Amino acid sequence: MKSFVCVALLATVALARGASNISISRTNRRGETYAPGDLIFADEFNTLDFATWGHEITMSGGGNWEFQVYSNNRQNSFVRDGALHIKPTLTNDYYGDNFAETGTLSLLGGSPADECTNPAFYGCERTGAGGNLINPTMSARLRTVNSFSFKYGRIEVRARLPAGDWLWPAIWMLPRYNKYGTWPASGEIDIMESRGNRKLFNPQGVNIGAEQVSATLHYGPFFPHNGFMNAHAEVNSAPDAGFDRDFHTYAVEWTDQHIKFILDGAEVKTITPPAGGFWELGEFDNALPNPWAGNAENPRMAPFDQEYYIILNLAVGGTNGFFPDDVSGSRKPWNNAAGNAFSDFWAARNEWYPTWQGDDASLLVDYVRVYAV
Repeated sequence: MKSFVCVALLATVALARGASNISISRTNRRGETYAPGDLIFADEFNTLDFATWGHEITMSGGGNWEFQVYSNNRQNSFVRDGALHIKPTLTNDYYGDNFAETGTLSLLGGSPADECTNPAFYGCERTGAGGNLINPTMSARLRTVNSFSFKYGRIEVRARLPAGDWLWPAIWMLPRYNKYGTWPASGEIDIMESRGNRKLFNPQGVNIGAEQVSATLHYGPFFPHNGFMNAHAEVNSAPDAGFDRDFHTYAVEWTDQHIKFILDGAEVKTITPPAGGFWELGEFDNALPNPWAGNAENPRMAPFDQEYYIILNLAVGGTNGFFPDDVSGSRKPWNNAAGNAFSDFWAARNEWYPTWQGDDASLLVDYVRVYAV
C-alpha cells in the first residue's frame, strides 16, 4: 500500500457526525473533518520518510542509563521488504576497535538534521577512559514530534519484536507540549514494551522476556510519584511462541472517556478514570500538588487530554529496573545499583552478543495507522 502521511501544523480538526473532540497537528495545513473510523495518519514503510520520522541523536539513555547510542544511520534504521527495521549494533564496529573504551564521541552536529536531540545525562558528548565506557551499542529511536501529533484516536502498529538478550523494544507516545509540566506530570502512553531475551524468568517462574509484552500509562505530579501500576497490563504468549516469532498488532483506543489497550484485536485492559480522574486512580497523597486541578480541558482524562506524538525505538539494557536483578534463565551481567553497569555489560559481550542474530534481533514495523474515534 502506498504510504499516506498528511498533517497540519497546529490545526485543530473537529470530528464529524458526533465523534469525540479530536485534534491533530500536521506539517501541511488542511481543513479536513473526520468521521469515526477515518484514517488520519498512516505509514506502510515502503520507504523511510524522513519528513515524518525524525531520528533521536543522543547518548542520554532514555533517562534510564540505557547502553545504546541513538543515531541516524542506515545500519540501525532502514526500510526493506515493506518494513521498518530498527537494528542494534556494536559501537566499536562503527567507530573502530576499542573506541567505546578509549574514544571521544561528540554528537554535536552542525546541521539541523545532525543536532544532538537530548543533552541530559551527558547525552551529547562522552569519553571512554579510566574504566568508564561510551555507550557500547548503537540503535535508533524514531519519532513524529515535528510532523504529527494527535489527541484522541485509535493507533494500530503491526510489528515483530526482536530476539536478543537485553534488547528493549518499545512503541509508545509522549505529549507534544508537556501541558502539565515535565515527566510524568504530562503523561506517557506505552502501547507496547518487551524484552528480547527468549529465556528470562522472574522469581515466580514467569517468562518476562520475548514471551511477554506490556502496556502502561505513566502519570503523576512529579518523579518519583507515578501511578503506572494502576494502569498497567502484561500479556504472555504460549511457551516457545514469543512475540519475536511473528507479527502482531498492538493498538490503543484513546477517547475522551477511556484508554483501551488491544492486542491482535482483543482487549487487554481498559482504563476508565473515576470521577476524580487520574489523580484518584493513582491514589496520590493529597498533600502533593495536583498539576491537573484547575488546568485541564478534560479533568477526568488529564493528563491524557492533549496531543501526543509517536515513538518507535529499540533500547539496550539500562539500570532503572526494567531488567530486574533477580531474573533467571539468562545471566544478567550488571547490577542495577552498581556504579559501572556499562563496563560490566560490555565485559560479558561473549554471552549476550551471540544472541543478536541478524534480522531476528531487529524490531520490524510493518505499518503505523491512526484512525479517528
